[in-house]
Amino acid sequence: MNKPTMPNSFRTGPDEQGMFGIFGGRFVAETLMPLILDLERNWNEVKNDPEFKAELQNLSTHYAGRPSKLYFAEGLTKHLGGAKVYFKREDLNHTGSHKINNCLGQILLAKRMGKKRIIAETGAGQHGVASATVAARFGYPCVVYMGATDVARQSPNVFRMKLLGAEVRPVTAGHGTLKDAMNEALRDWVTNVEDTYYLIGTAAGPHPYPELVRDFQSVIGTEARAQMLEQEGRLPDVIIAAVGGGSNAIGLFHPFLDDKDVRIIGIEAGGRGLDGIEHCASMNAGKPGVLHGNRTYLLQNSDGQILDGHSISAGLDYPGVGPEHSWLRDSGRVQYEPILDDEALEAFQLTTRVEGIIPALESAHAIAHAMKIVPKMDKDQIVIVNLSGRGDKDVHTVANMLGMEI
Repeated sequence: MNKPTMPNSFRTGPDEQGMFGIFGGRFVAETLMPLILDLERNWNEVKNDPEFKAELQNLSTHYAGRPSKLYFAEGLTKHLGGAKVYFKREDLNHTGSHKINNCLGQILLAKRMGKKRIIAETGAGQHGVASATVAARFGYPCVVYMGATDVARQSPNVFRMKLLGAEVRPVTAGHGTLKDAMNEALRDWVTNVEDTYYLIGTAAGPHPYPELVRDFQSVIGTEARAQMLEQEGRLPDVIIAAVGGGSNAIGLFHPFLDDKDVRIIGIEAGGRGLDGIEHCASMNAGKPGVLHGNRTYLLQNSDGQILDGHSISAGLDYPGVGPEHSWLRDSGRVQYEPILDDEALEAFQLTTRVEGIIPALESAHAIAHAMKIVPKMDKDQIVIVNLSGRGDKDVHTVANMLGMEI
């Protein structure tokens, strides 16, 4: 595919139709279009509303615990013997991941729109927990759709959601993972258009979701940029984040997109290798198509049927990616690389041992790539890795992989 013309700024999209170049858009059922347009109208009103922004800022500070810390990973830096490694500590947020940033923004939007019920999809369970949390905080009933496979491997998060008052509906269709959960949530939304707000967890879906999720998550990169300038007096050389649907990554990347000297790397789930179909590296091994209301890179067969894919990480187990990532890939601004299950597992264990931090398996993919490049870099260079969540939820999965019992 020919690379698109380089834009004046990588931070301008999407256009009025919700397109990032040839990606994005609104491919939804006719019954959903009025709802999507109403959502867009309300989003356009609130995104520059000082009162809305002040309420979100207040909740982010006093409820979620922002700003999250930018931490010099001294143990990992010493172990790798190259560039300085910093972690953006989204694992320290209330609920244990970056997901709360987006959920607080969207629950305020739902309240403004007069909605009475919240639905959400979740893979690793972190977005489900964050959705259930904000629903409890604002007094909304909440239904979370979660693939049956993920329900089994993320049981602690399932219990947390139920404690918070949410109803967790296991989805048995397909492989019972994030794609299937999102399908069911969209079916629910079509059926209950009047009173229901669909709180999407990733930077995908029909416009305006990719834009609004990105904007709510951009607090990550905005903070990291300011913190790096304060701590080191300059910008980092490289920033790295794991990419499933892509919300934590676009949140880190977006404020840095026009900093030409900052190399940006997104990490996909390489699973058991890109030779077969047991991976979720849509941008390295997929092709453009339409899924969940937007055009983006997808894992699909020769007939255009969406493949299920595989990852050790439930949060990266998605056969597509947010459309802005697809555009950034084709433009060449962001480099996307796969990391295998075994490499992520090694990074998970190493970070736990040398930093005393148990990272989410999603974040471990990003750390694994840092482990590859940092030793080859100069000691005065700097790498930021987005530590998108904590790994408490993954200890059962890791124990199984290591042949151990808890």
